[in-house]
Amino acid sequence: METVEIFRSYRRAACEERAFVLHAVGIASQVGWNGRSWSLFVAGERAAEAIGHLVRYQRENPPRRSTTEPEPTHRLAWLGSAAYALVLLVVGYLAGRDAFGQDWFGDGGLRAGAVQAGEAWRAVTALTLHLDVGHLLANLGFGTVFGLLAGQLIGPGLAWAAVLVAASLANLLNSLIRSPEYGSVGASTAVFATLGLLAAYSWRRRASSADRWAYRWAPLVAGVALLAFTGVGGERTDVLAHLTGFVMGAITGVLLAASRRPLAGWAQSALGAAAIAGIAAAWWLALGSGPY
Repeated sequence: METVEIFRSYRRAACEERAFVLHAVGIASQVGWNGRSWSLFVAGERAAEAIGHLVRYQRENPPRRSTTEPEPTHRLAWLGSAAYALVLLVVGYLAGRDAFGQDWFGDGGLRAGAVQAGEAWRAVTALTLHLDVGHLLANLGFGTVFGLLAGQLIGPGLAWAAVLVAASLANLLNSLIRSPEYGSVGASTAVFATLGLLAAYSWRRRASSADRWAYRWAPLVAGVALLAFTGVGGERTDVLAHLTGFVMGAITGVLLAASRRPLAGWAQSALGAAAIAGIAAAWWLALGSGPY
């Protein structure tokens, strides 16, 4: 018997509710999953009758509020986090061995005076350097998790390219407002940029819904709470760097939410490759320039 889809929703309960309505009037139906949403099917010869019943049911039982449908997630988001971890581990290994006879920390660390003198690439290279194993592992842990979530929402290529831009801008801003003696290294600025992107993007995507204000503002409140909980403690914590990273990430998240358009797989791959190429280019400039 040929069946016809007469209703579709991201929520299985919505399909089952309408299946119950049809059952009450003697129309058999079936709920199925198509990979992205749930669908309600009936026999083809009874489709028009079933739709009529559902239209009347919807008219007599209007929804109390419009809800925000969950967005489809990118299944290959883990690739972005894997690339992030690989970059940090490779640079950490090379820097620890002074590979190519270079002082990687001297050449690539963030130095406000050097950046103010024109060595803007340090805003990128400093994100990949870490002082010790504990510093590296902390940023690997938080960064891969936050990056995975961001990649699931907007795609791994776009997410990590946006994080790299936001974190680099945050480092540049820090270098311009600090004294020339200021210096720092570490991916924590990128980690908090990712957190800011996640919080602001989710907040903006919910802003137009009719849900309660607490639901709409929850992502941003949670992001600020995480920033306060993880970003201001510790003897060597650079609070301003974490704050600027979060703010730049939040600005990026708002922009992405406002202009959100699904990107094809090739575009995601191209953006991911561009991010890696940008890091490689920054290191090429750093190692060729010599220490500050």
